[in-house]
Amino acid sequence: MKKILTITAMALAGCFAANAQYDADTENGVVSLADHRGFTFTTKKGDFLFKPYLLVQASANYNYYDDAGLDPAYNQDNVANSGFAIPYAVLGFTGKAFDIVTFNLSINAAASGGAILQQAWADIRPKEAIGVRIGKFKTPFSHAYLTTLGETLFPVMPTSLKAQVILPYSLNAVTPHIGTGFDLGVEVHGMVKNKWGYQVGIFNGTGASVNLASKTFSDDWHIPSLLYATRLTFQPFGVMPASQGDPRRLDSNKMLIGLSGSLNVESENESTNDLRVGAEWSWIKDRWYFGAEFYWMHVGFTKRQKIDKSYNYYGGYAQAGYFITPKLQGALRYDLFERNSTGKGGFLNMPAVGLNYFFDSINLKLQAMYQYTGRTGHDRQMDRDEDNLGLATSSAVIMAQYTF
Repeated sequence: MKKILTITAMALAGCFAANAQYDADTENGVVSLADHRGFTFTTKKGDFLFKPYLLVQASANYNYYDDAGLDPAYNQDNVANSGFAIPYAVLGFTGKAFDIVTFNLSINAAASGGAILQQAWADIRPKEAIGVRIGKFKTPFSHAYLTTLGETLFPVMPTSLKAQVILPYSLNAVTPHIGTGFDLGVEVHGMVKNKWGYQVGIFNGTGASVNLASKTFSDDWHIPSLLYATRLTFQPFGVMPASQGDPRRLDSNKMLIGLSGSLNVESENESTNDLRVGAEWSWIKDRWYFGAEFYWMHVGFTKRQKIDKSYNYYGGYAQAGYFITPKLQGALRYDLFERNSTGKGGFLNMPAVGLNYFFDSINLKLQAMYQYTGRTGHDRQMDRDEDNLGLATSSAVIMAQYTF
């Protein structure tokens, strides 16, 4: 009994101590080990930490599509993809051993197929300036994707990152989108002088739904057909938390400026070679949060496709959040997406507004948002009609999130 009480007391002490300072090593993309929510088990010597966690999101969704955004093949109604949903139901554990090795495993019961295994990785970091991570984790591209899942400003990602681009050719695979998300691979990373961060990784490039080794060598490039990615950041005021608003950090001053790039060689079932470049900026200052990104993607077909053309796409967003009270955060976002390849003219513009309310004592967060999808500057009516195919003109989301 005495041993149990000792472990419990040390766990609670560890939680409150960890809450005082953000620790990038223990960030797992869902619930940080440096988080006061729940509990952390630690050995008497402090050489082993173990934290179970849970995150559940339940949402009510409304989506209205104008006639141009409907898919005529399915006789779709204007109001579609509406009702209730469970975006995430994540159960996992994270921890740290011997002050060198961190690890994480999480299952998303709301997903299907290979995406059920959300993350599974181990990270060896003998020094702050160098570490190696291997397994399934977030690829180093985009501030929006790299933000901790439960701490985003809006309940849904910017459309410019997650929507598929429009290609004038039919592929025997999923059409590319700019965001890369989770993948299987290995990454070298570190922080230099607590200001300069770097990540260099090689991944399968098949996304979150594939947990198998299915790649080969590129016929065009004569290198392994993998995703090669890198990200460089400057964090002038110390390590930037992977958060877009936290009521426990209303006196912070952290900033991040980053550049990233990736090359997916013979991606999408050996159909295209995709090059992505991105720039990001985020700043947390007391009650304010600001974030902005711009990204560009070049899609070129492989020689076996016998298509002597390539296409370019770009997008970006700017967003801001402000804690009106210590528990209520207002949110604004403007999202821009050139979806039908540069040269055709026109883009999607998607303003959004939201509110977040934090019941911090019971680990509950409520989010509400509305987004409008408009179309601007198209040279031809056909391009204008195609640009928002499959995208709702008006969408609203109310989401409850519980974290343990």
